[in-house]
Amino acid sequence: MLSSVGEFFALCADTGRATFRRPVQVAEFGIQCLTIIRVSLLPTIVMAIPFTVLVVFTLNALLGEIGARDLSGAGAGFGAVTQIGPLVTVLVVAGTGATAIAADLGSRTIREEIDAMDVLGIDPVARLVVPRVAASTLVAFLLNAGVCAIGIVGGFFFSVYAQDVSPGSYASSLTLLVGPGEVILSQIKAAVFGGVAGLIACYRGLTVSGGPKAVGNAVNETVVYSFSALFVLNLVLTAVGVAIGGGL
Repeated sequence: MLSSVGEFFALCADTGRATFRRPVQVAEFGIQCLTIIRVSLLPTIVMAIPFTVLVVFTLNALLGEIGARDLSGAGAGFGAVTQIGPLVTVLVVAGTGATAIAADLGSRTIREEIDAMDVLGIDPVARLVVPRVAASTLVAFLLNAGVCAIGIVGGFFFSVYAQDVSPGSYASSLTLLVGPGEVILSQIKAAVFGGVAGLIACYRGLTVSGGPKAVGNAVNETVVYSFSALFVLNLVLTAVGVAIGGGL
């Protein structure tokens, strides 16, 4: 177990060094971005909508009990930016993007393509890991922005048309609890989540041993490890954001 942790951090260090090494794998980066977007976009939309409805319904119900339903926009904006966005990003990045990366690299590993690259003097980290981690980071960053937008817009329609909230009240209170600090922290969380999920997926894909069954096990482990790591990171980053006054 400890050796695996050490190997993972060694891969992280190698990835950091290889990031600034030329040539830059622009084409591979673009391919990986498109691949992750293709497998992540629909699940993101499907998950963001019910999460938005749940959070907005609960907040509006509580605000209605204390006669403050005019502040529903503040609750929806706060929930979308600080909680819905990062949470959905965690689930989608770990459940779809990271598993696609692990399956791809695992298949290459059992076909001995990685060993062949080593023999040819091609660094697998620079050639395969760096563009995948960078793509996972960028896509998570963009997904979080999309989820926040869906949360705010979806919250508007649900609040106004399902819970009889005034459109003007919703819009005017939207930025009451959410400012640039909360938005920046939310985007930082998403980028960190994407990078860490990509690193975990690459590590499990490159350390597969055995046949196709081992690839399936690596994909399953990627989901579990990514979920665990990303929720811990969410807690840490939230605590740091509160400590420096950046919000939640």
